[in-house]
Amino acid sequence: MPGSRRPLHPANPVVLVTGASTGIGLAIAKQLSERGDTRTIVSARDSSLPRLAAAGLREGERCRIHALDVTDPRQREAVVEAAERHWGGVDVLINNAGITYRSVTEHLQAAEATRQLETNFLAPMELARLVLPGMRRKRAGRIVNISSVSGMMAMPTMGVYSASKFALEGASESLWYEARCWNVWVTLVQPGFIHSSSFRNVILSEQARHAVADPGDPYAVVYRSMAPFIERLMRLSPATPEHVARRVLRVLCQERPPLRVSATFDARFFYLLRRLLPRRVYHAVLHRALPRVREWGSEEG
Repeated sequence: MPGSRRPLHPANPVVLVTGASTGIGLAIAKQLSERGDTRTIVSARDSSLPRLAAAGLREGERCRIHALDVTDPRQREAVVEAAERHWGGVDVLINNAGITYRSVTEHLQAAEATRQLETNFLAPMELARLVLPGMRRKRAGRIVNISSVSGMMAMPTMGVYSASKFALEGASESLWYEARCWNVWVTLVQPGFIHSSSFRNVILSEQARHAVADPGDPYAVVYRSMAPFIERLMRLSPATPEHVARRVLRVLCQERPPLRVSATFDARFFYLLRRLLPRRVYHAVLHRALPRVREWGSEEG
């Protein structure tokens, strides 16, 4: 059975997992259900709930399935209220739900940036705010925020996604200090590239879609370079959603988990690279590694 069999902290916890219909969230939900020592609330958007049944996740004595659009305040409140009503509250919050916009800065509209930040930053912190009173009363709890290597480094066309993860990292670090006195532990799990088809779910901004279709657009070569580059890195990555899920479960088994956990080899590699290289050298190395970067700016119309 995947995952550690060490006891969880706290014991027999009520675990709320967001964004559990695919990828890392689904892998976490399945591994929790296989353990048998948790009461799990598996949540996803209403339109995505059929995927849970298809994956073998069904409601039972230790599992409840809840529709949750994390950007909807009423749905956030409803899922936390349901946890309190049925099981006495949330002991472990795993904020996994997220979206990814791909756009250069010049092609990003305010509404698109707002949606990115609402989903990846504001919603997780609002859910944390809702579960914290119960955790403080019990003087025990865990908040695990699924971040990304993009929370410590940025890539071209992924600026607003990185912004959302940088924001999540900063707020989570602050909360780590604030909540420790109540034995509430906050952890950022940082995956890098994952071997999955999630690159197909990336959302191009409206202007980015036009640029991709227009060879004469000044940024066309940037998009045409970055998209296959990222796809190739994901396909070559040995890390899977199940691998990251096991890292999350190991965090839940630690009595005093760390603030940050690198969940994949490349996340550890980029952490060390950023830490060891002088800043100017670090950015120069990454810039030279970008695909076809010498051609960027050569197609301005």
